[in-house]
Amino acid sequence: MLTIALPKGALLKDSVALFKAIGLDFSALLDKANRQLEVWDSTHTARVLLVRNSDVPVYVEYGQAQLGVVGYDVLREKQSTVAHLVDLGFGYCRMCVAVKQDSPYRRTLDLLPHSRIASKFVNCARDYFNQHDLPVEVVPLHGSVELGPITGMSEAIVDLVATGTTLRENNLVEIDQLFESTARLIANPVSYRLDQANMHQHIDQIREQMLVSAAQR
Repeated sequence: MLTIALPKGALLKDSVALFKAIGLDFSALLDKANRQLEVWDSTHTARVLLVRNSDVPVYVEYGQAQLGVVGYDVLREKQSTVAHLVDLGFGYCRMCVAVKQDSPYRRTLDLLPHSRIASKFVNCARDYFNQHDLPVEVVPLHGSVELGPITGMSEAIVDLVATGTTLRENNLVEIDQLFESTARLIANPVSYRLDQANMHQHIDQIREQMLVSAAQR
């Protein structure tokens, strides 16, 4: 039996479509009336665990799921021991440094040493500023990080940006980009090595499906 961890939220619809294209139908997950966190495909050869985006690599790393779909941003932040298999292309966003529009800072290296940086992505932020040899204080937040510069608690934020609308509406502007993020197919390394539940067959089908989708664009 193949177990797949899929994320709630923005990546779910495309994830379900991807697996449906290779013969595994988990469309029940898209039914708003459905509250099940465990869903089987019609053949009962595979099941999905519906979990938070940030928990996908945890379920995969600990072997409760052989495969998972998760944003690259989460993989960078979690630093989990999982096998990175396929860039799935959907769910595009970018991890950026942003400041108030009237701020004097226009690039990362303009920030003063020991500036405060608000972020949900503490590890990503610390790694980035360490790479620039710029000592900063990273302030962990779990809600609207945009309030950091607005209230004066921080000079900048590190956060995911898709369209930039939220930044503009809060008078913030991007000054640098850490990396781009898309959905990734990941696997438990031991399960992948042992080819549990015919994983390799499904992975090959997904790779083929990505080539077909690329050719159609």
